[in-house]
Amino acid sequence: MLLLVLPYCTYEGQMGDKDSPGSDGSIFAWNGEIFNGIPVEHSENDGLKLFNMIQNSQGDIGSLKHILCKLEGPYAFVYLHKPSQMLYFARDPLGQRSLLLHLPTPSEPILLLCSASNHRDVEYEEISIDGIYSISLKGTVFECAESLTCTARDQSVFDGWKTLNRTIPPEALSLISTQQIEDFISRLDDSVRSRVASIPSNNTDSTQGEKPVARLGVLFSGGIDSSVVAYLADRHIPHDEPIDLLNVGFENPRTLGVPQNKAIQAAKIQRKRDKKERKKGLYAPETPSVLSTPIINESPKTGTYDVPDRLTGLQQLEELRRLCPHRRWNFVCVNIPYEECKQEEPRVMALMNPSNTVMDLSLANALYFASRGKGVIYGSEGESYTSPAKVLLSGLGSDELLGGYSRHKIAYNQGGWDGLVSELQLDLDRLPSRNLGRDDRVISANGRESRYPFLSLVLVAYLAQLPVQIKVDPRLALQKEGLGAGLGDKTLLRLAAERLGLVIASRRTKRAMQFGSRSARMESGTSEKKGHVVLE
Repeated sequence: MLLLVLPYCTYEGQMGDKDSPGSDGSIFAWNGEIFNGIPVEHSENDGLKLFNMIQNSQGDIGSLKHILCKLEGPYAFVYLHKPSQMLYFARDPLGQRSLLLHLPTPSEPILLLCSASNHRDVEYEEISIDGIYSISLKGTVFECAESLTCTARDQSVFDGWKTLNRTIPPEALSLISTQQIEDFISRLDDSVRSRVASIPSNNTDSTQGEKPVARLGVLFSGGIDSSVVAYLADRHIPHDEPIDLLNVGFENPRTLGVPQNKAIQAAKIQRKRDKKERKKGLYAPETPSVLSTPIINESPKTGTYDVPDRLTGLQQLEELRRLCPHRRWNFVCVNIPYEECKQEEPRVMALMNPSNTVMDLSLANALYFASRGKGVIYGSEGESYTSPAKVLLSGLGSDELLGGYSRHKIAYNQGGWDGLVSELQLDLDRLPSRNLGRDDRVISANGRESRYPFLSLVLVAYLAQLPVQIKVDPRLALQKEGLGAGLGDKTLLRLAAERLGLVIASRRTKRAMQFGSRSARMESGTSEKKGHVVLE
């Protein structure tokens, strides 16, 4: 028995059947977007166009390789070529969409391909991005499984993104030119535009006085990555539409100093107190103007949801409002009580399967609740709000591509420029396996789609060929050690943010999502629990 389960999560062009049958009985299940490489009009359905291209070719592995090497965008697909009884399936080269495989076992004698599991009892493996997989459907289900083959992809038309420029910089510090900064901004802006320009609007009736609602959301921490992405998105969304900034914070008994067995009771008491603050905008403190606040690394305050990402997010909201006064920025405070987080934990663990570590759960929790988009808009009267946005932008990828991790500085200190480039190359090599599939599973469970402007193959290839010191220069951190731990990392992005006017964002240091939202280490006694530990 063969079972295919792929959600239809595409928002490009007109809607079509998710399983598109050909005249010969072939079926194409597509979960993805085409942003570059093959021209797709806004009125066209990209999956249907791709299916027709495959059918008009020979519908074999050769035609698939030839067509897929031209694509730029996130995707997972399953293609059943009925005449040959062959099944083909693959993911995009960066693994931005999930695709899981269950091979038949004596206890579960089925061949199963799906985007996400709904329980942890069935053993799945995530399809590698190494190539295009094929299975012959001639024979028993076990014979079919034995025919599983992986064929290498053709060389991508976006060649060069896999290998970094290893040129060692001169000893003297060199300035990054204005032209280089502008080139980077232009390419990142192109990537943002291609990911937001064709999102269908959430229709409202302006003749009835209805205000436009958000078609786009941003997973927003107030850090440099999400701030730059949000600012550039403003250029490509109609000015009369709001953009939702989704900012998640967790009630964390451990950091609040509440014993675990009293956490739920304390949460109820705290929520009663928080009701009094709703008129101020939902559990969030009034923040001073960013222009008069030189401190970037704020200390958490005592409120239940005054997590680090909430405080930086509110500061960054003010900077966006100052730079883009025409835009209605909906800062959505997504506040997750400890009790609710524990209630939803089995569902989150099932969705993230086969990812199964402590860190996986911390990150999956943050993404699951943030992408659910339920909260209150900061500054409102406290009424509940659920974001209507079906597409969410994320700043993921900048740390790997531009040297944003502390281990990049360690690699430089221990191995010089060669050590740093090797670490960056390792990050690029591992990027397709850095759990983008896990993220897709938990986000799409809420009926939303994540898009990553930093992961455009065009942009990745551009950054790969740049000399390393333009992207990240640890010497700057050594020379200006007293001015902030972030100086030197992601140098090009910081200069770009400053040039765009995002001065406060350009000086912010990196903070991991699970710590900024307080989704990690919630229970007492877990402060030293390692992220790689496998969950029971």
